[in-house]
Amino acid sequence: MSDQSRQQLRQQLRAQRRSLTTLQQQQAAQNLARNILASGILKRHRDIALYLANDGEIDPAPLLELLCQQGRNCFLPVIAPNKQLCFAPYQPGDPLKANRFGIGEPLDDCPRRKPWTMGIVFLPLVGFDRAGGRLGMGGGFYDRSFSQIKTQAGLRQPQLVGLAHHCQQVESLVLNSWDIPLSQIATDQEIISV
Repeated sequence: MSDQSRQQLRQQLRAQRRSLTTLQQQQAAQNLARNILASGILKRHRDIALYLANDGEIDPAPLLELLCQQGRNCFLPVIAPNKQLCFAPYQPGDPLKANRFGIGEPLDDCPRRKPWTMGIVFLPLVGFDRAGGRLGMGGGFYDRSFSQIKTQAGLRQPQLVGLAHHCQQVESLVLNSWDIPLSQIATDQEIISV
C-alpha cells in the first residue's frame, strides 16, 4: 500500500469515526468497557496504560474509571522529547496539560514509566484488520516506543490491544516493517484475538 493510499484510508476512517453522534460514541464506550471486562484479558494485569480519546477515537474513559475503582494502576501516554512514549500514572480528575496535539497528558512532575513496564497497553488506532494489523495516525509514536523492546534483550513486551469502533475494520492492511502487531483488538462489538 502506497503512502498516498494509506493517507487516503486514514482520512476516510477518521471521517467515519468522527461522524458518529455523541450518543453513539457514549454507547460504544460503554460497550467497549463491558466487552473488555467480560473477556478476562485484564485478569493478570495491574499496570494498565490507556489514552484519552481524541478525533472520534473510541473512548476508554468508562473502562479507566472502572479500573481505578478496582484499584488497578492506570497510566496515560506522555510524548517524550525523543518522540517516544513513556507512561505516567493517572486517575480521573488528576490535572492535565495539553501536549503539542492538544491532547491531555499528566503534569511534568508525575513519575514516568518505560513502555516495557506496562502489563497491558490499550492503544488507539485509525483502522485495523482481523490479523492484528493497525493503521495509526501516522506519527509512529507507539511503533517507535514498542519497537525498542524487540531490539533490546531482557525487555518484556506488554500485551498490546488496539481499541476501535467496529466501523474502523478494513479487510486487510499491508504493514510496514516498523508497524507493531497487536495481540488483540477490542471494539464496541467484540474482542478479536490474533
